[in-house]
Amino acid sequence: MSDFETIKLEVDPRGVALLALNRPEARNAMSQRMIEELRAAGRRLAADAQVRAVVLTGAGDHFCAGGDLKGMQQQAARSRQERIADATVLAETLAELNTLPRPVIGRINGSAFGGGLGLISICDIAIGVTTARFSMTEVRLGLVPATISPYVVARLGVRNARRVMLNATEMEAATAVELGLLDEVVEPEALDAAVEREIAACLRCAAGAVADCKRLIDFVSTHDAAANIPYTANQLADRWETDELRQGIEAFLAKRKPSWNADRP
Repeated sequence: MSDFETIKLEVDPRGVALLALNRPEARNAMSQRMIEELRAAGRRLAADAQVRAVVLTGAGDHFCAGGDLKGMQQQAARSRQERIADATVLAETLAELNTLPRPVIGRINGSAFGGGLGLISICDIAIGVTTARFSMTEVRLGLVPATISPYVVARLGVRNARRVMLNATEMEAATAVELGLLDEVVEPEALDAAVEREIAACLRCAAGAVADCKRLIDFVSTHDAAANIPYTANQLADRWETDELRQGIEAFLAKRKPSWNADRP
């Protein structure tokens, strides 16, 4: 399934997709080509009903070094409109990955800087290793983390976002957990087992309900009570009309597993 140059995309028989940044020689820095390929991969995964979960990781010892500095140098010769167009591709890529109707599990196999923290922030669950380091390095270069900021702020909260954005402070993995960037940190040799536990939990859940939950979270976190009351009531009513819910209740009463969990222990 992987026909990309800068990323890898594979789906196993369970419907678990592995989406890996694949520029280890550049510490998986995000080139414009990689950003475009990530967008294409995200759209492919969103359209594939057989995909149940996505694991986002990096090849080699780093997760993502952020933006590709060579590519940034080339931006100097581009027009304002061209720079806005490139930035818009990244913004659209992050938005589409953030709303992917599948759980995205971050397998954060190494350090991440700059835009790499944006990729972590669009993960629904992020597990990192004790040896990793993290920093929002943009201001050191005279840049701002503009396109990734909505996701970093949403994940860390305003207070912690200010803490890490304004001075490019370097965080150890334990601090990344405290600030909310990571959900869990483990020793490198325990990373795959920790990720597999999250995958197993996802595979016990109905895919349609999970997709609806992601949309629910996005809506209620960005609207007020006046909008949330009718929206949530309608969402619940919609769920009652699904085959998933009917099957789930029947399976529960019959003390058997529903079809989406039939092969799980």
